[in-house]
Amino acid sequence: MGAGILIELRGIVKTYGQAGLAVPALRGVDLRVAEGELLSLMGPSGSGKSTLLNIVGCLDRPSQGVYLFEGRDVSSLSSNELAETRNRKMGFVFQNFNLLPRSTALANVELPLIYRGLGPARRQKMAREALAVVGMSHRLHHRPSQLSGGEQQRVAIARALAGNPKLILADEPTGNLDTRTGEEIMSIFQRINAELGVTVLQVTHDPQRSRQTRRIVQLRDGQIVGDAPVPDELFVRAGGALPAAAGGSTR
Repeated sequence: MGAGILIELRGIVKTYGQAGLAVPALRGVDLRVAEGELLSLMGPSGSGKSTLLNIVGCLDRPSQGVYLFEGRDVSSLSSNELAETRNRKMGFVFQNFNLLPRSTALANVELPLIYRGLGPARRQKMAREALAVVGMSHRLHHRPSQLSGGEQQRVAIARALAGNPKLILADEPTGNLDTRTGEEIMSIFQRINAELGVTVLQVTHDPQRSRQTRRIVQLRDGQIVGDAPVPDELFVRAGGALPAAAGGSTR
């Protein structure tokens, strides 16, 4: 059987402000994403990419339209149910890493598992496994200030991955990294998508990074103006290598 539909957006509209000062950010977006996809959301500044990512991540609600996640209407969920969906089903990766500066890599990855109510032994095991997947087993007890930008982003990916999410949402995950390090990060996304079956949706402005996913959705002025798979002959397999410490599985 084929993969089920993980995300379905129907006529999504998002307007900021009030009547005479209303600013439309999304104008009737329709989008379906199957389980296990690896795709990029592209568009110029102000096109609605971040707004759409926030709605998909249950961080914001649309002004109009229907959002189904795993077939369930998100608008019917309470605030607590939305928080539980984010914690159990989704992982988030940001351009600026968003790590706690005084906490170790291991403690940063454990954080969402604490909110899930897991005991210390269980959450530390899951955090260690996630850090192993991204090649950071040798940096468990280092704080962000002791890590390079690429290492910090690996920790952030491990944090997103530790709870075994269905979906990882990445907002310009290579935007603050040099080309070689960006390749390493994209290699991690490609691998966790292929080997663990995690759906990955990234926002990027970089055409090279978009061709390292399997589908490109293009936004302009709050509307989808393009949606196509990346042909095999144009798909770019990321060349970043993980250190020998990589391994393990969170599954």
